[in-house]
Amino acid sequence: MPFNIVRGDITKMHTDAIVNAANCSLKKGSGVCGAIFDAAASPMLQDECNAHGYCKTGEAIITKGYSLPAKYIIHTPGPVWRGGSDGEPELLRSCYTNSLKLAEEYGCLSIAFPLISAGVYGFPKYEAYREAISAISEYLKSSDLEVILVIYEQDAISFAPARYAHIEKYIHSSYTGFAMRSAAPAVPINNLTKKEKADNFNLSSCKIANEKQLEDILIKTEETFSEMLMRLIDEKGMTDVETYKRANIDRKLFSKIRTNLGYRPGKQTAIAFCIALRLNLDESLDLLGKAGYTLSNSYKFDLIIKYFIEQKNYDLYEINETLFAFEENLLV
Repeated sequence: MPFNIVRGDITKMHTDAIVNAANCSLKKGSGVCGAIFDAAASPMLQDECNAHGYCKTGEAIITKGYSLPAKYIIHTPGPVWRGGSDGEPELLRSCYTNSLKLAEEYGCLSIAFPLISAGVYGFPKYEAYREAISAISEYLKSSDLEVILVIYEQDAISFAPARYAHIEKYIHSSYTGFAMRSAAPAVPINNLTKKEKADNFNLSSCKIANEKQLEDILIKTEETFSEMLMRLIDEKGMTDVETYKRANIDRKLFSKIRTNLGYRPGKQTAIAFCIALRLNLDESLDLLGKAGYTLSNSYKFDLIIKYFIEQKNYDLYEINETLFAFEENLLV
């Protein structure tokens, strides 16, 4: 998936590059910056930074990764929060954009970001997150980079309270729990009465007839998931590129789906296409059904997806943000 959000430690990310929320003097600092310098475990990192000397807010420089799993560290100084009227949002977006450009210049295929400026620089966490999403999603419209946003703190992302309450209320009002039932124990055929044996024979005959009918149905040509997806793309007047970008799907995976008419995607991938194509609930269920899936009121993940589709909100990044906050798997 081209863009993902994970909870974790950025110093442990196995990407081609990781991003350091640096200071302009490029010295070892606290927080993310200090953790990256410690994990790099080499005085040569500071020497390399000293050779650059200085980096303006919103710009970026690159160094080796030393003992980190990542080959490179991209250092970008984020803005200090001064209320939002001093160009902080624009400078923060520049941190992400310039880091992404630099990564591609050095041949990187993957890059991991922390939530820049959301620590000691005081940028409100949710606003910092939204600026990150805005900058990354805009850049990925014309790039195939794999980008990961690493959230260290459990509560780093928080909803606007009204939206949070509304989604939670929807989940609770729609949820239908279910209990697993034990199967009845099997009875040996020799212990059955004559009538039970006859009934069993009739049921077996019906089963054979139903299986034959099912085989006849399956033999008939039916539109596959891939065929229906391609038809819907044409009907919606969208291009392939526009579709897989909106769905946050890798180009290679999309090509595999297009060329293999019998391809069965994972549920999250199938849902991502429903979101990309802006399908209503019935259309979404039809497309999901082609891959053998549905949306159930017994699962929080499914209810969140249903909520957004019913609200006609097809912002995949906002959906993933919500899934992340509710500790559910993201759409891929």
